[in-house]
Amino acid sequence: MSQARHHDIVIIGGGTAGTTVAASLLRQRPQLNIAVIEPTDTHYYQPAFTLVGGGTYNLEDTARPQAKTLPANATWIHQAVTQLHPQEQRVSLDNGTDVHYKALVVAPGMELNWEAIEGLPEALGRGGVCSNYEPALARYTWQCIDELKAGRALFTQPSTPIKCAGAPQKIAYLAAHQWQKRQSNQIQSQFLTGMGAMFSVPDFVPHLQNVAADYGIGVNLKHDLIRVDGERHIATFKVTQADGETKEVEESYDLLHVTPPQRAPSFVRESTLANEGSWLKVDDHSLQNPDHPEIFSLGDASSLPTSKTAAAVRKQAPVLVKNLLAQLDGKPLTAKYDGYTSCPLVTGYGEVILAEFIYGGTVTPTLPLNPFKRSRFYWWVKKYALPAFYWRYMLKGKEGDIAHKARG
Repeated sequence: MSQARHHDIVIIGGGTAGTTVAASLLRQRPQLNIAVIEPTDTHYYQPAFTLVGGGTYNLEDTARPQAKTLPANATWIHQAVTQLHPQEQRVSLDNGTDVHYKALVVAPGMELNWEAIEGLPEALGRGGVCSNYEPALARYTWQCIDELKAGRALFTQPSTPIKCAGAPQKIAYLAAHQWQKRQSNQIQSQFLTGMGAMFSVPDFVPHLQNVAADYGIGVNLKHDLIRVDGERHIATFKVTQADGETKEVEESYDLLHVTPPQRAPSFVRESTLANEGSWLKVDDHSLQNPDHPEIFSLGDASSLPTSKTAAAVRKQAPVLVKNLLAQLDGKPLTAKYDGYTSCPLVTGYGEVILAEFIYGGTVTPTLPLNPFKRSRFYWWVKKYALPAFYWRYMLKGKEGDIAHKARG
């Protein structure tokens, strides 16, 4: 076994959450000995994958080398975590090394569980089966949209929590808008979601229903994709009926955009730190684990009951940093996260509904604009302003921000 390592703070994950927290901590206390454990070489700006799939953003512009996005004064441990040992304040790596910590931040993101859908791994990337959830497949999504002249297009969403819950329908709108502009009226589009509503915040649902209706997209609730037959071009859904009974329904497709089920990594799911849903258990407001006060979590793998988006991380990170430093100093934890997240719901080329909300589904716009209106301004924010903000500001640990407030 390799020799053990020791750091003041260990951060699992070099994605949006882990990088932001590391940079913020080191801005405030450059003397801290911080290690970031991240096995991959490339950092992706994932919110742009939808635009890549819609043919309006270059995949290359979503990617930067991990070595350039992580803070220079943090130690990068280029390995994967295999096990958490909270009682001993250490984590195990796949090369046999143990890493000890005074404080731990768990931010590994989620894994895409393609195998949960029978036949999907074999069908992906050919025969019209595509997904914006994998960067290598996002360009194929655009190829499928661009080449389809007639037939049936299905866009799916699972019933499990996923990254950016609006993304499965965003690509449906972009595709329908593209076909509308091209006057391809021989294409029938369907949005099939395992959820019981189009969106988790009820105030936005009627407006999204109007968008779908304007494009002629059929909406099918409580339809969970369970099987793909790539040879026959058949997708099978488990449908939950009004009486709670389920049945299987087969749908033919010429284009099938799949949002896969998603889950926390196995080292989180199998840990004593996980809750009943297999997410890293933390207090909804302090982001601290209730059983191990030196452990914090944020982002997609955490138990925080809000949408899993980069915008949520943007508001979570300053709270976590303040509370973690207070914990190290033996002081009370006073920072509180209110559940804020936002989802720029792309409703077509050149228009976005910006859904911003906090715990309880309360709509909380940042700007004094109608949050339910399809906006060209928010398209500009989505495509141009937010990526620049992400790379140059957020990942650098800069915390200045515009306050959001409940809509009057």
